[in-house]
Amino acid sequence: MKKAGIILTIVCLLGVLSLSFNQKQDTGTAYAKLYLNKVEQFNRSQQNLLQTIQHASIADESGLGLIKNQIHETRIGLKKIDFWARYFEPIHYKKMNGPLPVEWETEVFEKYEKPYKREGAGLTLAELYLDENSKNKDVLLQLVQSSIDASNAFVADSITENLQHFSSFYLCNRLFLLNLATIYSTGFECPDTSRIIPELHILMEEVDDINHAYNVSFPNTALSNEYLQLYSKALEFIKKQPLHYSSFDHYSFIRDFVNPLFAYNQRLMQQFHVTSRSSMDYSLSKTAGSIFSKDLYYGQNDKGIYLRVKDSVALRLIDSVGKLLFYDPILSANNQRSCNSCHNSAAFFTDPAANTSLQLNRKQSLTRNTPTLINVTYNHLLMLDGKHISMQDQAKAVMTNPIELGTNEKEVMNKVLSCSTYKNIFQQLLLYTPQYEDITINHIVSAITFYYSKFSKFSAPFDEMMNNFQHPEPIDAGVQRGFNIFMSKAQCATCHFAPHFNGVKPPYVGSEFEVLGVPADSNYSRINADEGRFGINPANETMHAFRTGTLRNADHTMPYMHNGVFQTMRQVIDFYDGGGGAGRGLNVPNQTLSSDSLKLSEAEKNDLMLFISSLNENIKFEPIPTQLPVSADSHLNKRKVGGEY
Repeated sequence: MKKAGIILTIVCLLGVLSLSFNQKQDTGTAYAKLYLNKVEQFNRSQQNLLQTIQHASIADESGLGLIKNQIHETRIGLKKIDFWARYFEPIHYKKMNGPLPVEWETEVFEKYEKPYKREGAGLTLAELYLDENSKNKDVLLQLVQSSIDASNAFVADSITENLQHFSSFYLCNRLFLLNLATIYSTGFECPDTSRIIPELHILMEEVDDINHAYNVSFPNTALSNEYLQLYSKALEFIKKQPLHYSSFDHYSFIRDFVNPLFAYNQRLMQQFHVTSRSSMDYSLSKTAGSIFSKDLYYGQNDKGIYLRVKDSVALRLIDSVGKLLFYDPILSANNQRSCNSCHNSAAFFTDPAANTSLQLNRKQSLTRNTPTLINVTYNHLLMLDGKHISMQDQAKAVMTNPIELGTNEKEVMNKVLSCSTYKNIFQQLLLYTPQYEDITINHIVSAITFYYSKFSKFSAPFDEMMNNFQHPEPIDAGVQRGFNIFMSKAQCATCHFAPHFNGVKPPYVGSEFEVLGVPADSNYSRINADEGRFGINPANETMHAFRTGTLRNADHTMPYMHNGVFQTMRQVIDFYDGGGGAGRGLNVPNQTLSSDSLKLSEAEKNDLMLFISSLNENIKFEPIPTQLPVSADSHLNKRKVGGEY
């Protein structure tokens, strides 16, 4: 597995997308010529920017104004190639327009190898640097030169070869549409909020030209007339919208245009048998018909060793035994604690009784709040610090952690198999796991993860609003306003991305970690001592960083933040509105959240809460078991369903 991960990483680093396609065209097509022309234009604008910086003074406002104007012109050039650049070479893209100076990549490759450091450069960082109190022209020049060096990769044969294949167009288009719904209108990579929507206009118009050039060059696999007509209507829509992103109707744009366009593109990809070997497409579904489908991307294998089991009888057995084990304190050292002790199914699989759950000794508390198990399957990395790469490893770690369930794998196996009910079921399941000769701990933890993951399959009212684009229902005005605030002024969408409103963003191959400056108490006396991601991957940027969790079912998963410091969603919104910990005077030099106030009004905060409430899913929970399997060891038969504490 390590070797496979390294190979995938090398593929991504080199930009060699090794796509397997069914139709080829000459490089002299209108589509290819358009691409090369746009890349050349962008390169010229970069060179102009470099010369402007060399000759302008950074010590006065007029010189800074000249540089900023040229950055804006160069950004327009970037938007003209954005459709291709993000997909063909994502690493080089971050050199041209990286949102952060340093990022520690936590992609799916981390399932095979350690995270690694990537330094960003380019236009966004150059523009932000102009606002620094102390500026050095050499630093500015280096940011732009790195961008120029990165853009040279886009004329390499390994990149331009993709222009010969129809599949690369549809794969680029899929990522483009996903980004329309998540980042292009939010300011994720645009520091000047007044330019977000104007840049969206330019991007959409450029892609319209790309669509038509593609259809001329690839008539046998052309975009349908229905797609082109809807795209034209989307263009008309944004041209009539206000130019500032906080007034733009993100809700209607995504519901009425972007999501239906995505559905069209998915159907065309299936019709034309589009295929890929690119790491960019590692997680994405080929069949999901909506951006808001729970199956849009693959995060975790919730079935574990039962992954290939299709037999309905066997699946019911796995579910039933997983459910019993979830509520059975037999998995703990003292036979008094179960999975349900911390992940209470009556509270959306969280523990609302305290900021953090009790330790096994019943005296002290754990250091972190208990996150919900619902929708955990849509993360590539698990735990708030990203410590685990699989649900099954996480389950085993809880069992063997001395302050949680405090046991060991051998003891668990002996106790579980002392119950004839468990033993008989797992012996039957051995037929479906031929890779194992005997019952193992993997059979146990895989049954548990299979059981609780089924509660992640339900949708929320907001999903229904977005997915029902063929027969739209009346819009909830408060939810619409709240979503528009979420996507703009409140800046929530720069960290919480659709469809799961967690830290996994297109192309859904990585998990975002953020430093928010979460306090130790509601009085903001000091920052919470938990080092977060730093404990897994020590670096200046990872100190106090935590994985961005989902906002789905947030009304039911209090208390909030990794230490449970906030009891209400209003407190959380006020925390963000005030600029996090740094905005309240705490020393958080690496905070990724802006320390400036968002200046949200009371009405805006209320609408934001309405939107978050619309993400509460209509989950059908089950009654807990009435009794547990009998053990041949009589002293184990005193255990209680769900545990004692």
